Amino acid sequence: MSIANNAHEEGLWLFGYGEDHRGTPEAPGRVVTLIERALWESLTDKHPIAPPRTWGAAYHIPAPKVAEVREYLDIREINGYSMQYTPFHVSPSYEEKHSTAGPINCLVYIGLPDNPQFLGPQDPQALAEHIVRSRGPSGENRDYLFELDQALAELSKESGDEHVHDLARRCREIESTLSPNRTKAEQAGNGSALKDTAANNRREETEDAEEKVEEV
Repeated sequence: MSIANNAHEEGLWLFGYGEDHRGTPEAPGRVVTLIERALWESLTDKHPIAPPRTWGAAYHIPAPKVAEVREYLDIREINGYSMQYTPFHVSPSYEEKHSTAGPINCLVYIGLPDNPQFLGPQDPQALAEHIVRSRGPSGENRDYLFELDQALAELSKESGDEHVHDLARRCREIESTLSPNRTKAEQAGNGSALKDTAANNRREETEDAEEKVEEV
């Protein structure tokens, strides 16, 4: 029996590959999303070579929390996303320390082309400039990008993403040209909110995720 059919009995595995939004409804930031390979191949992109796999983390949701987590995710993600189950392969570095019985069947939310927030390919430099300007209640959009770039680099030797790393590099170059006083003021104004958000995220992950596995 698959995890999709008996999630309430055995818990649920959820694939995660990003973080929260960093923007406002009036001035939305930019975040990553997963799309079908066939849709990606129909797009024109400045980074034409996409890796054959997506790196992220698998979170195990304990059975008593499955209904609550699914309800929350369905409300947050269902507009413009499809729910699918996909094999999640454990990274070699994790496999060396833990014993796993083959791929994990994970729930993943896939972006649809009719999602009103899906922008498709954009000029990398213009995108980087937009990211540097964007901020919201959750913090700076650039911090989302920097943390994502770091997380991908740390998952495995093969897990780095060319497009994400290039955007992070461009944003840092733009950031270096900003007024020092403006940068310090922004950091001072957002420091408390960022710390609170990080603390809240850690508490939520502790409650909802029984186990996190760094995987391919």
